[in-house]
Amino acid sequence: MSADVPSSHPRQGEFGFTVGARLDGTRARTGVIRTPHGEIATPAFIAVGTKATVKAVTPEAVADFGAQAVLANAYHLYLQPGSDVLDAAGGLGRFMNWPGPTFTDSGGFQVMSLGSGFKKVIDMKATTPSGSDDAVAPGKERLANVDDDGVWFKSHLNGDVHRFTPEVSMNVQHEIGADIMFAFDELTTLHNSRAYQEESLERTRLWAERCITEHFRLTDTRVGKEYQGLFGVIQGAQYEDLRRKACRDLAAMPFDGFGIGGALEKENLGTIVGWCADELPEDKPRHLLGISEPDDIFTAIENGADTFDCVSPTRVARNSAFYTQHGRFNLSGQRYKLDFTPLQAGCDCYTCTHYTRAYIHHLHKAKELLSHTLISIHNERFVVRLVDEARAAIETGTFFELKERVLGEYYAGNPDPQGA
Repeated sequence: MSADVPSSHPRQGEFGFTVGARLDGTRARTGVIRTPHGEIATPAFIAVGTKATVKAVTPEAVADFGAQAVLANAYHLYLQPGSDVLDAAGGLGRFMNWPGPTFTDSGGFQVMSLGSGFKKVIDMKATTPSGSDDAVAPGKERLANVDDDGVWFKSHLNGDVHRFTPEVSMNVQHEIGADIMFAFDELTTLHNSRAYQEESLERTRLWAERCITEHFRLTDTRVGKEYQGLFGVIQGAQYEDLRRKACRDLAAMPFDGFGIGGALEKENLGTIVGWCADELPEDKPRHLLGISEPDDIFTAIENGADTFDCVSPTRVARNSAFYTQHGRFNLSGQRYKLDFTPLQAGCDCYTCTHYTRAYIHHLHKAKELLSHTLISIHNERFVVRLVDEARAAIETGTFFELKERVLGEYYAGNPDPQGA
């Protein structure tokens, strides 16, 4: 860490993390993250509310399905309605009427996706570098360009050109006012060359130092504002030495926690999270960015992730896909037209206790937006409940029994056994 980077800030004690139970033979643990807007019992699934809303779902419903915190995106809120609007409203939570803890993603993902033209897609399978490091997806336009100082990007809304630097990201996130922010980083893909991964990792390290300096400066100047925790983001793609180096570099900095980012091969998810957990400080939380499938959840928890987020539960809901203990199914199928059972028998969510598959099937076919809301509530509740059960199973020492039962049922590959 550079000598001119502050080693700590006196207000960091307003944010905290305490480790609870540990699971023998694994890196799994429970804990509690303390923020100005409440505590988060970990492991925890953080609901994604990219534009200050969990898509199609009210904040009251988010609380009802058991989410402990919501994650929004700095890039999107900077563009619309503007971080200054959220600041004037009293911060993200007050703006969206969410009383609990909040996170903001720095926008690093959008830099990668805008730059490559792949938008929301990160390939979790291909590990062989292919093409040039500045390649663009076929038929797409490069909307972002990275240099050592920051990023120029073109708004996907109206084409205006904007500049993001570590300092700009910190100012935007301070105005948004989330309890937990992420340092501005460069996200690479599994297709980038080893040489570019090394170059990018060093760029992210230097940006992390600048983020800390600006974060502490803003904490001092924005008098009367609650302290916001800042997490460093670990990159390094599929390379063990780069991941471990990133962890050691950022662990030497006064971050309040860490995000494990970047494109990960699905089959190596646990290994990569484990490398990071071994290197990062035990007394600080670890957030894994972008997972929600049951097998990934158990793998992440077992290898030391404390929190994680993903847009998938609401994204698939908008295409009528719903989760059950027997797997994921699509409600558009004709068999559901006369199926007057809930989405999942025994589910305690608002949707399952009030509505039938036949009704929601009708809404989907009629292109009624209520179908998005009802399926999203159920899917979010499914994932939140699964993580809650995993947390309790760590406490009781029954984690592996839970994992075997849940994954055995979910991935059995059988047709939906319920209803018509």
